[in-house]
Amino acid sequence: MLYHGYHRAMQRWAAVAQAISATTRTSQKTALLADYLRSLDDAELPLAVTFLTGRPFPERDQRSVGVGWAAVAQVAEGLVGAPPGGLAAAYNFSSDLGQAAGDLFEQHGYQPPAGAPGLLEVAAGFEQMASARGAAKHVVLRDLLARCDAACARSVVKILSGDLRIGLRSGHLEAAIAAAFAVPLADVQWAGMLTGDLGQTALLARHGRLSEAELALFRPLKSMLASPAGDEAEVLRRMPPPVWVEDKYDGIRAQLHKRGAEVRLYSRDLNDVTSGYPEVVEAAGGVAWDGILDGELLAWRDGSALPFLLLQTRLGRKAPAASVLAEVPVIFVAFDLLAFGPGDGAPVEPVIRRPLRERRTRLDDLRLPDVTGLGASQLLSATSSDELGRHFEEARARGNEGLMVKDPDSAYTPGRRGYGWLKLKRALTTLDCVVVGVEVGHGKRHGVLSDYTFAVLDDRPRHEGRLVTIGKAYSGLTDAELAEMTTWFKRHTIRQLGRYHVVEPTTVVEVAFDVIHRSNRHDSGFALRFPRIVRLRADKRPNEIDTLSTVEQLHAAGAGATRYRVATATVR
Repeated sequence: MLYHGYHRAMQRWAAVAQAISATTRTSQKTALLADYLRSLDDAELPLAVTFLTGRPFPERDQRSVGVGWAAVAQVAEGLVGAPPGGLAAAYNFSSDLGQAAGDLFEQHGYQPPAGAPGLLEVAAGFEQMASARGAAKHVVLRDLLARCDAACARSVVKILSGDLRIGLRSGHLEAAIAAAFAVPLADVQWAGMLTGDLGQTALLARHGRLSEAELALFRPLKSMLASPAGDEAEVLRRMPPPVWVEDKYDGIRAQLHKRGAEVRLYSRDLNDVTSGYPEVVEAAGGVAWDGILDGELLAWRDGSALPFLLLQTRLGRKAPAASVLAEVPVIFVAFDLLAFGPGDGAPVEPVIRRPLRERRTRLDDLRLPDVTGLGASQLLSATSSDELGRHFEEARARGNEGLMVKDPDSAYTPGRRGYGWLKLKRALTTLDCVVVGVEVGHGKRHGVLSDYTFAVLDDRPRHEGRLVTIGKAYSGLTDAELAEMTTWFKRHTIRQLGRYHVVEPTTVVEVAFDVIHRSNRHDSGFALRFPRIVRLRADKRPNEIDTLSTVEQLHAAGAGATRYRVATATVR
């Protein structure tokens, strides 16, 4: 590894992170961060900010370090002289891999023989891990952690695992950048949306160049998010009528970028999934415009969507066989236009700040339903609760799970969950949870890890980021899915207690239920009545699961209903 002489810089980053974790006051978090950011040079600044987002690389950068629990355990235990299982034992106390690594270093009194690594050294290590293969990754990780004390090791592993848990949100970082360099917060937010790189945004802010941030094709934006609404009355309290209404699709959220014949598709978590949907790429490649569309990938045949269960067979396939393409054809249904160009080589124009009514007019002008393999969402309007209720029942009769309700004057806000878009599902009756434990089944499922214990995120002050269990489900997945996941969970078991496996908390599942009730059986203080797994959520990261506050709201509302999986759209 190359060393750049920024000695002790990572230790200082760790100290700032610890100070942020120790306070719940937003103003104090912002002040601490602003002072720290001002003190960094131009090489350190973007790295420090990126690490504070809990990632080794900027969000738009799709590289992965490819280092998991087993590698961290092997390297950390070897460095400090702990027996096998030492890291798992430390993990029992915190359920936090980074915290466990730091605790292990402290327990064994490990002191690095050389100077602590700097931010540039840590970044160089992450770069090398991302490009290394096999055992070479372990060597790079060992070289990096060997120079860390407990606080530094704790921070490095937290960043590697993408699980910072210091109570820091992107809004805190944006506010700190604005305060540090005396620039308008709105300008920081806008530049961050366009670049997808908050570290680079901080550098632009320091030098008064935020206006240079540009939207670029093939650099995906975060998706605009919808806030939940419990009923029609709540929708109209939050959004003045008339409102626009679309069926709520149960497909895969995707962003389509196009320049000439080049087309790329990006998932909700900004990963390039182009190769998995060649029919959509071919369809979009032949149209005479450039730009960026937001929409949904749907399994589709004979004018209607196929069940999501069939679409799941397309997930994760980089080169689907011809038989798979024929069995589960996919289309792209657009519901928003984010950028547009006439397709004559001219730059595309970002339109996300323009009102939805203008973006939709431009989207309709593209005549997507005339192209086989493409479509546009069916748009309706409503002016009263009764009309909204009628649209909702009609959507349910079509087999959809509910409605998306949109303010026609709303701008597109990437990565934000505001009240410009609302999702109406009558009762919020599913939760996105992460699997924390699995157990060997009984009867015909003997030998299969089929009983899943799952958790939500605790978002209470001073508990932020902790996983708290809320239930256990035995049903919902197919035999093929259970067999595949059994193999995966066996490879990612942290420790085994008889028939029960504590597993890496990385598998997200959508869980349906009848009622939420209070219970001391689970860490969350709640339990689900008749929970069942609706689907695996490969499109969601563990830090995107539902929170304890959402559970509390659902409990207060007395949630209870069902979920549907078919959608309609305007297509050829």
